[in-house]
Amino acid sequence: MPRIDALVSRFGGELVGDGSVEIRRVATLEQAGEGDLAFLANPRYLNQLKTSRASAFIVSPAHRDAAGVDRPRILADDPYLYFAHVSQFFNPSPPVVPGVHPLASVRCTVPASVAIDAGAVLEEGAEIGADVLIGANCVIGRGARIGRGTRLAPNVTIYADCVLGENCIVHAGAVIGSDGFGFARETDGRWVKIPQAGRVVIGNDVEIGANTSIDRGALGDTVIDDGVKIDNQIQIGHNTHIGKYTAIAGSTGISGSVNIGARCMIGGGVGIAGHIDIVDDVVLTGRAVIIKSIRTAGVYANCLPQLTHVEWVRNFAHLRHLDALANKIRLLEQRLEQQEKTKEAS
Repeated sequence: MPRIDALVSRFGGELVGDGSVEIRRVATLEQAGEGDLAFLANPRYLNQLKTSRASAFIVSPAHRDAAGVDRPRILADDPYLYFAHVSQFFNPSPPVVPGVHPLASVRCTVPASVAIDAGAVLEEGAEIGADVLIGANCVIGRGARIGRGTRLAPNVTIYADCVLGENCIVHAGAVIGSDGFGFARETDGRWVKIPQAGRVVIGNDVEIGANTSIDRGALGDTVIDDGVKIDNQIQIGHNTHIGKYTAIAGSTGISGSVNIGARCMIGGGVGIAGHIDIVDDVVLTGRAVIIKSIRTAGVYANCLPQLTHVEWVRNFAHLRHLDALANKIRLLEQRLEQQEKTKEAS
């Protein structure tokens, strides 16, 4: 087991206390025990820090003495980020064991370092980089490209001609490159399908959650830039462009032809209408509904806070009468204005 001073040497920070303490894993403040390294990222959990049984802590300089003098602390400007690095150290991804399972169907040339599990199908013309892992029952379409070191969990589908960069992670059930929702309407109401001739092009170090769907472009491409993190059960419409390092939480729906900037954070359950632009460094809180472009960086929300059923019914009753109330206020303003004019005339 590594000593805590060895972790500080590797990841930086300032060590306070006994550096010879050995660490076996990282854990939460509440669940940690002997040999565990816990972290305090939110001051409201300070009481848990004081009662935790962890052998050592990662804290900010402001909480240098909060854990007492009996246990060592690593002082880090961002304890949560420090924890992430240490957690990766203790929990590395399992190595790829090269080989093609006899029950896989591989119709393209693959490097010797690739691992392909049972039931996977790789169609003709697919290009697979070195050290790629393709899980059971994955389907890689004709002409699709997957970069070095990328890992696909079971049941991932990559449609024809789509591109997935290096060191990506795609979780189970994700579908990349399905047709976008594009239809024109006849005068009698029938729908005419518009062929979706574009691709999905995904950069490097992108993570895509389970059961997420990313539609191919209609004419151009749907583009996901480097470092984007996409949660589970997200829909991304055709011709959308998502900028570098943007993170999108679960159950969000993004319509077609949306341009989202870099370093944005999009909360869970957000709905974004089509054909709008969102600049860099925008934060959308959970359940927000975005129907027009956002031109200025910042935090945006349009959801109601949690209410009891009785409070919601009472407030909604008022909402139903807002239009009539606005008309009454307008009439009162007109009367007051007329009274002022009458006073001035007299």
